[in-house]
Amino acid sequence: MPLHARVAAQLPIPPDSAGLAEREDAERHLAHMETRYRALLEAAPDAMVVVDHRGRIVLVNVQAEKQFGYRRDELLGQAVKSIIPAGFAERLIADETRTAAEALAQQIGTGIELTGRRKDGSKFPIEIMLSPLDSPEGILVTAAIRDITVRKDAEKHLAQMENRYRGLLEAAPDGMVVVNEDGQIVLLNAHAEKQFGYRRDELLGHKVTDIIPEGFAERLIADGTRTAAEALAQQIGTGIELHGRRKDGTRFPIEIMLSPLESAEGVLVTAAIRDISERKQLARQLHQSQKMEAVGQLTGGIAHDFNNLLGVIIGNLDLLDRMVSDNPAATKRIQTAQKAATRGADITRRLLVFSSNEELKPSVIVMGDSIQNMIELAAGALGAEIRITTQVDASMPPIFVDPAGLESALLNLVVNARDAMPRGGSIVVTSQAQDLIAGHPVVQAGDLQAGRYACVSVSDTGHGMSKETMERAFEPFFTTKPRNKGTGLGLAMVYGFVKRSGGVVRVYSEVGHGTTVSFYLPLASGPVPAMPTAAILPRQTMLAGTVLVVDDEQDLLEIALAYLADMGYTALQAKDGASALELIAQRGDIDLLVTDIVMPGAMNGDELVHEARALRPDIKIIYSSGFPAKVLEEKIMPLVDGPLLHKPYQRAEFAAMVQSVLADSHAELAK
Repeated sequence: MPLHARVAAQLPIPPDSAGLAEREDAERHLAHMETRYRALLEAAPDAMVVVDHRGRIVLVNVQAEKQFGYRRDELLGQAVKSIIPAGFAERLIADETRTAAEALAQQIGTGIELTGRRKDGSKFPIEIMLSPLDSPEGILVTAAIRDITVRKDAEKHLAQMENRYRGLLEAAPDGMVVVNEDGQIVLLNAHAEKQFGYRRDELLGHKVTDIIPEGFAERLIADGTRTAAEALAQQIGTGIELHGRRKDGTRFPIEIMLSPLESAEGVLVTAAIRDISERKQLARQLHQSQKMEAVGQLTGGIAHDFNNLLGVIIGNLDLLDRMVSDNPAATKRIQTAQKAATRGADITRRLLVFSSNEELKPSVIVMGDSIQNMIELAAGALGAEIRITTQVDASMPPIFVDPAGLESALLNLVVNARDAMPRGGSIVVTSQAQDLIAGHPVVQAGDLQAGRYACVSVSDTGHGMSKETMERAFEPFFTTKPRNKGTGLGLAMVYGFVKRSGGVVRVYSEVGHGTTVSFYLPLASGPVPAMPTAAILPRQTMLAGTVLVVDDEQDLLEIALAYLADMGYTALQAKDGASALELIAQRGDIDLLVTDIVMPGAMNGDELVHEARALRPDIKIIYSSGFPAKVLEEKIMPLVDGPLLHKPYQRAEFAAMVQSVLADSHAELAK
């Protein structure tokens, strides 16, 4: 029976014809309303199912037929559980605390997510909106049922995307922080927690200025000339260098890369934050190295002339000492001058070690022995108010290093430590073998490879250094001492020596608590070749011969000639290559050619030797130069095929090399 007929049958029967007409009008009205209701039901975009109080389906639309795969007559009169198996009917059941009407009232206007079941048994997600419908049979329930399969798939996809995004966020090597338009942090990853020292819940919802106090928010603020979006657009893809602030208040340099992220809450800003402390440190080290290289080049440039001057001074003092040997007062003055000149030569050598120009003479040594030698040298200069102790690891393997350079470096550190304690204090020198793993700072910085090294530290209880002073500590000529108290080369020389020896230097200091300077050097490994030395032959066994000395420095020529004459040799001289070749061509008795390598004019020492051997294939050669070997190495040294005498040379060095070369010559002739 149609709905309007069932309603009309329950209307009271009027007693007369007028009442009959009224009833017929009511029936027509109800029929019209039912037709309109059915039309609205059929036109609805969702499945519409009307259920009575017993849970029976009394009305469905065509969309419900399509959705569930049933014909209409297969659904009418059936229990709603046949298409919505769980949850729907239970929500409308009266219990001890509520009536069916109250149960329905609690569901009105809410989207209920359940599962529908089609005729073929397949299930799909649905959303139901309920509304009551009064009828003579009681309250009916109209359910608008929407298939939300597409929406659920989209939500699932979005959830997967979100999980993937979160996974990428957590796996990012940088700190990732997402900020909303109000500058509040809405998302961050684990790396950001570590970077800033906060737990995640301590940052979410807080202002980004808590961790990036300056510059970040200001770059994204709209002003009179740009909107917030334009402000953000100007920063996209650029590395912004700012400072971050950790939970403990410490600041550190950071680089930020920004990108926009659209969301339902508006445009969010994703900031990739990188800690660039190590990069900044490496940049400072590079700058330091460049400055030291520049000073080194300058030092190498003046070495030749300075060494020539020292050679003249040392040589003349030696000759003068022999001339006044019967005058004690004069001899004392000469010896004082000789010490000063020798000290000048030593300073030059140390400068060249720093500048990476002077050739080191490494040998296998025991670290403890070098430390003990240094302490014996330094003992007189420390004073009673300075206490020095050692902690030497006797089991540490030997190292392969220049002994003089090592002792000079240690002495420099001890003297620096003494100067940092004008009122007295303690110095501790320690040595031990250390295994540097991949995570060690000097390995991470790329200064050394992982492995086992000798570590030497000099610690003091002095006034310490500020951060700014530490950054410049190894800079040449930088000093915090008064003008007459320091040159600023002590630590620079240590740096140059250790670096050239294959090691690295580190300094740690706290103002008011003292300083520790540590350097790492490679341990000796494998067979180490012995350094050749030239023995000085006794005077009585000297061999006769003729020696030609070529040098553009007339003073040095005179000294060399005097040395040779005193040794019993016939000495000849030439001021340049052309003059030397004339003598060699004229005389057939020249046994040895001693020539400077770098000379003015068209012919240098190497070219002179080439021409001389064309004239006299058997002539012996000794090269000499005030330039260190490292400077000569690139252009000249590969062509030098004889012994090299370094200027300024002592009489003993000169004599030893001349005698050694001529002795070899006579030995060959005797065969």
